[in-house]
Amino acid sequence: MKTLRTIKWCNGTVETIDQTLLPHKVQPLKIKTIDEMAEAIKNLRIRGAPLLGAAAGFALALTAYYSKAKNKEHLLEELEETAKIIKSTRPTAVNLFWATDRVLDKARTFSGNAAEMKMLVIQEANRIADEDAEANLAIGKNGSRLISDGDVILTHCNAGELATVEHGTALGVIRAAWKEGKKIKVIATETRPLLQGARLTAYELKRDGIPVTLITDNMVGYVMHKKLANAVIVGADRIVQDAVINKIGTFTVAVLAKEHDVPFFVAAPTSTFDLTRKSTDVTIEERKPTEVTHFGAVKVAADGVGVLNPAFDITPLSYVSAIICENRVYYVKDFPKFKCGVLPE
Repeated sequence: MKTLRTIKWCNGTVETIDQTLLPHKVQPLKIKTIDEMAEAIKNLRIRGAPLLGAAAGFALALTAYYSKAKNKEHLLEELEETAKIIKSTRPTAVNLFWATDRVLDKARTFSGNAAEMKMLVIQEANRIADEDAEANLAIGKNGSRLISDGDVILTHCNAGELATVEHGTALGVIRAAWKEGKKIKVIATETRPLLQGARLTAYELKRDGIPVTLITDNMVGYVMHKKLANAVIVGADRIVQDAVINKIGTFTVAVLAKEHDVPFFVAAPTSTFDLTRKSTDVTIEERKPTEVTHFGAVKVAADGVGVLNPAFDITPLSYVSAIICENRVYYVKDFPKFKCGVLPE
């Protein structure tokens, strides 16, 4: 099973894949400007919380690489302006904010000159990407212990290597279990309205030879009732004191899983935790109406119809069996500490 490096830095160019064209076309995306990066993030050419973190770091690296600033004060001003642009693209996924602030904090406290600061920013962005790849491998290893031979795992949206720097979070757990020789199967929801499950998750699993069955989003209740799934594993875009925030439809899956006594696992790096906030403090991104009124390029709704199109929903921790991270697995007994803003040791 070959892993893909989804994003990388190549001497002033950020190389990734245009995810809006998958699975029919694998087209490299080469980004050299902040405007190009912001457009790619906003229009989901780059998507997935951990990958957004790496992309945010590389956006600051681009600013540093092409900056003409002669002193570090002017360079820092440019970096902070880039941070504002990138943070404005998508308001919910916390990794984007986390990575941007991490690089900025390094720059703000740096005592060297402008040239040295440029190198520092690029190095830190690369470090964020490398750490994400390592974290995902560890998530896979930790999570595979929760998977038994013969399990059928339901997943929602895409939390594979396409959503991360490498290996994946939810799909990283599935990959790790498969590599250990566990004969598992996967049920993937299509994930309306942009079909990340049909286009991306099914594509990744089929490519890797892992058995996958695709279902529509409104079949989850049928699957649970028929006892066709033993577990659910999803990713996360932000984990707060009282909830997991993930792709719209996740809460529905969680409710159905709990009703049918199916364990509901979340796989995410610790960078996705935002324990300074509750779910009521988080802005849920509202996307454009055409994503709902159109199926691809084909209009399917009547003119003038009202549309509600949140990109994410909120799953209370009471529906979560465990959160799989790179350092350990957090179980229900750990969740009360989240409310105190503490990530248990």
